[in-house]
Amino acid sequence: MNELQLKYGCNPNQKPARVFMDDGSDLPITVLNGRPGYINLLDALNGWQLVKELKEATGLPAATSFKHVSPAGAAVGLPLSDTLKQIYFTDGVELTPLACAYARARGADRMSSFGDFISLSDECDEATALLIKKEVSDGVLAPSYSEKALEILKAKKNGNYLVIQIDPNYVPADLEKKQVFGVTFEQGHNFLKIDEQSALSNIVTKNKTLSEDDKRNLIISLIVLKYTQSNSVCFVKDGQAIGIGAGQQSRVHCTRLAGQKADNWWLRQSPKVLGLQFVDGIKRADRDNAIDVYIGEEYMDVLAEGKWQNIFKVKPSVFTREEKAEWISKNTNVALGSDAFFPFGDNIERARKSGVTVIAQPGGSVRDDQVIETADSYNMTMAFNGIRLFHH
Repeated sequence: MNELQLKYGCNPNQKPARVFMDDGSDLPITVLNGRPGYINLLDALNGWQLVKELKEATGLPAATSFKHVSPAGAAVGLPLSDTLKQIYFTDGVELTPLACAYARARGADRMSSFGDFISLSDECDEATALLIKKEVSDGVLAPSYSEKALEILKAKKNGNYLVIQIDPNYVPADLEKKQVFGVTFEQGHNFLKIDEQSALSNIVTKNKTLSEDDKRNLIISLIVLKYTQSNSVCFVKDGQAIGIGAGQQSRVHCTRLAGQKADNWWLRQSPKVLGLQFVDGIKRADRDNAIDVYIGEEYMDVLAEGKWQNIFKVKPSVFTREEKAEWISKNTNVALGSDAFFPFGDNIERARKSGVTVIAQPGGSVRDDQVIETADSYNMTMAFNGIRLFHH
């Protein structure tokens, strides 16, 4: 099939809308269930590229959770600790590597992932489908589906859940085009391969140490950034993005946003949050929102008299700034990638507060010396790779 009609474009008033192949060939995707929208397919196709490259770079199954053409989370299929199983709500599912990847991708920033689009590097198995079934999501794309997984997914959203299969062997044309305001833009497709040699060989700090985990985390961060709306910064730990700052005009704002998300991910693993007792029957989204508010500065929105009773069985004590700072200080071995150079050392200062110990960035700022000096002051390892990863 060469063409696919869509519900509408970016907004309901933008009709007609379709996707098609300019060269007359068949589309690389097949809709197995549901009806796609314009943004669904933007998320699906960007997400597929991301997970395909993660799988190629790490040898592990990969998953990503996309919202509005940027990943809310992305991860490879490493096993989950008992704590991560608890905060990712995987109870009742016997986890496979792909299911672990999806749980990590979906669980890193649960609020941003609400209503996401999922892309998977491998055949969607029953375990992964069971996790997807629990969440509010618009659709999923994978190279194939097991019979049981497809049955589970087709039943989601009263039978309207979007399920798309992609040809894993599809390779795009060398040139890609898009139109803005009636003007056609053309550029070469970004076939850049990110690996240890291209991205991590030029270490510019006094500390030259990179463990194998560090290398994998940095490569994951850079591949995630390749498909994240710029400017963008990505924090990664244990094979998963834990904080993504996307689409900010200022790079330090990207770093602050990503760092805050990474802090929230870590705070959710604290004993105070793990010990929260929610009322029976609370919806998953309401629970996630309550946790996010509880660990933030507006905690009285969920702890005020007359409000906490609708959320918690027992009123929690305030999670004080001092308690949060002490818990956050325990997070370490976090990797950071940036899609363009850091112009000032303030980005390093902020990253350090969220446990960053290793960094990969292009370099090339007139203040590179200041940035390196700041990294050296915290004994960080930083690689300059000359690779810019803008994506728009």
